[in-house]
Amino acid sequence: MRILSVGSRYPPDGGGGYERLWIAAVAALRAAGHHVQVLTTRPPAGGAALAGAVAAPPDDPRVRRELDWYWRDGAFPPRTPAAVIRTERANARTWDRTVAAVAPDAVLWMAMGGMSLSLLGRARAQRLPAVAVIADDWLNYGPRVDGLTRRLPGPLRRPGAALLARLLALGPGPGLAAGSGATPGPGLRVSFISAFLRDAARAGGGWDGSAWIDHPGVDPARFAPAPAAAAWRGRLLYCGRLDPRKGVADAIAALTRLPGAVLTVDGDGPANERERLRALAARHGVAARVRWACSPPDQVAAAYAAADAVLFPVTWPEPWGLVPLEAMATGRPVIVTAAGGGIAEYARDGENALVAAAGDPGALAAAVVRLASDPGLRERLVTGGRATAAGLTEAAWCAAVRAHLEAVAR
Repeated sequence: MRILSVGSRYPPDGGGGYERLWIAAVAALRAAGHHVQVLTTRPPAGGAALAGAVAAPPDDPRVRRELDWYWRDGAFPPRTPAAVIRTERANARTWDRTVAAVAPDAVLWMAMGGMSLSLLGRARAQRLPAVAVIADDWLNYGPRVDGLTRRLPGPLRRPGAALLARLLALGPGPGLAAGSGATPGPGLRVSFISAFLRDAARAGGGWDGSAWIDHPGVDPARFAPAPAAAAWRGRLLYCGRLDPRKGVADAIAALTRLPGAVLTVDGDGPANERERLRALAARHGVAARVRWACSPPDQVAAAYAAADAVLFPVTWPEPWGLVPLEAMATGRPVIVTAAGGGIAEYARDGENALVAAAGDPGALAAAVVRLASDPGLRERLVTGGRATAAGLTEAAWCAAVRAHLEAVAR
């Protein structure tokens, strides 16, 4: 089967959860004998890959980094109508050229937030079977940041975009959403990584059709159980992107109530966010107890293993959350926050994790103290976490994506 997979920031240009899932799916599909051509956005300015991102050969001819998109430096700045038309026409030409070369049996849509949603319409008009993997809320926010649809009043945003795109000779407009009035084509499956995302898409009007829930997981070969230290040492780990929504500031503030504890912040992000967090640690008087790292992918498991506990102190509803599952697979107790999202679908307080109030450094510190003082609790969480991670594997998720693609292609 020939598959064209489309989205933004294919690794190493991106290293978040979406991108990690994407590269795993592509690798699994190729290992199963399918030909997969990736069509993704141009590299970031300066060509710098994201530190710690999943590695991908930069010169792989099966990865075309040719699409323009509307995201710049963490935002979606407005563009002039002329600039939007140039972007849409360039992306349409790239799409048509790629489809002619690949002759795909199916399309695998990945992260499309900030992308030209008119590409969805082109694929539909060409009657290409498709699978859309939804790992964030782009079905809802995508039309608000798309160059064509963001200029339309809300009630007209979806149906009007298709007409506007046709008037501009750019091909059909966005039509993935069942409620758009557009025929989705000969075959379309929408796979959400969590029930939370599915419900959010339905509540926001981004999707009202049938849907599958396919939970991602971890690779047990990469995240094998590691022996724990004989005694609690107060070594805490945050692993992930540096973003205000991730609650790293709360983890740093919690150190003021945890004398002797050391927090390692392991991840990449904008320089200004790292400096903000460093300044916060200094203001709290805990700078000497905060370590900074950015582990490459093949050393992330070792970072988990070196910790006594892993903190996931997010303040927003994460679409899913792979970090807690990776820590569970490694055999480390996990503290997560009750911010909602996909984490609530697998994290159970006192069984496989401790769940603390979101945005509350005191609650986070109290959970750490509880772990430190109760070896039996740590053992129960490790046992429960391993069982949870064993039931949520990367291979099972990749197999589900492959099954969807094979089904729509048939």
